[in-house]
Amino acid sequence: MKEFDRLVEIVRVLRNPQNGCPWDKEQTHSSLIPNFIEELYEAVEAIENNDFEHLSEELGDLLLHIIMQAQIASEENLFQIEDILKKINEKLIRRHPHIFGKQKLNNAKDVKNNWERIKLKEKTQRKSVLEGIPKHLPALIKAQRIQEKAAAVGFDWHDELPAIEKLDEEIEEFKEAYQSKDEKAMKDELGDLFFSLVNISRKLGYDAESILNAASAKFAERFRKIEEHHNHNHEKMRQTSLEKLDEIWRKVKNERHQP
Repeated sequence: MKEFDRLVEIVRVLRNPQNGCPWDKEQTHSSLIPNFIEELYEAVEAIENNDFEHLSEELGDLLLHIIMQAQIASEENLFQIEDILKKINEKLIRRHPHIFGKQKLNNAKDVKNNWERIKLKEKTQRKSVLEGIPKHLPALIKAQRIQEKAAAVGFDWHDELPAIEKLDEEIEEFKEAYQSKDEKAMKDELGDLFFSLVNISRKLGYDAESILNAASAKFAERFRKIEEHHNHNHEKMRQTSLEKLDEIWRKVKNERHQP
């Protein structure tokens, strides 16, 4: 692709030891990590906002980071960008035997589980199916990936009903811990509650991280409406009773559901 090759060449020029950019020449694999993560989250935000013009820009920034990493690796004789492309092409063909081979799979869930099984066979040096999950993943994403990997080897309920019943059990256990005022037990049981909620989300085919982000955004939107109400009436929230705040909250909530 002409534009891809052009970008690779631009990065090479920027990294040129003699007449390249002073900032770009100083970058290392590690120094680029913070900006790499920031660009990823900006791309995620563009997707969530359905802002596809912004998304095309953010994906370009992400691609720049990938090519920068590849260029640095090339300078250090570690690997070339061609190695990256070759490996991902081979992986995609290898892990899609239902497309590029003779295997038959019925649905997306079967495809995902099969992907994990193939991956486990490839990573023979790993002692556990759970190895390979990045330790710095956000907690909800990490919980869901752990559950997905366990499910790929059969450690999973057939449907969501037992997962929902498990949530009821965890709620009762948290209540017992709360009544005993055992702080460690309360933390443990709250963790189990979160994990159970993620499991229900996964079983229903939802992404837990996205769901919680949507709930947070919904709360923030409604809360701003309460702030607007107080500003419009020249009132201070701190001086409003909780009962009155709850009344306004319910009104805002009902307005949102009206056609």
